[in-house]
Amino acid sequence: QVQLVESGGGLVQAGGSLRLSCAASGSTFSISSMGWYRQAPGKQRDMVAIISRPGVTNYADSVKGRFAISRDGGKNTVYLEMNSLKPEDTAVYYCSATGEFISGLQYYWGQGTQVTVSS
Repeated sequence: QVQLVESGGGLVQAGGSLRLSCAASGSTFSISSMGWYRQAPGKQRDMVAIISRPGVTNYADSVKGRFAISRDGGKNTVYLEMNSLKPEDTAVYYCSATGEFISGLQYYWGQGTQVTVSS
């Protein structure tokens, strides 16, 4: 099992910046990729950014050039640096991790952290 705990959300004005952190614990040896998803009220949960164990990143088009995902393997922590924030970035942000086991893949989620961008 893997446990994920997010931190760093809050209220920021448009154009501002926030940094989210997600600390993993438990069977962290199994983690292959980690990432961030977000869900706005009344909408589906969408991928924001993903980083694989070798460090390959993938971003949603809407955040390219503004957000940056990074991973500290030694601390089993993933970060999301968010710059030039827009009101449409307002959502609950969820950390995710994929664990690889002999029995197959397991997907884990954090509890979510609210990001609100005011105009």
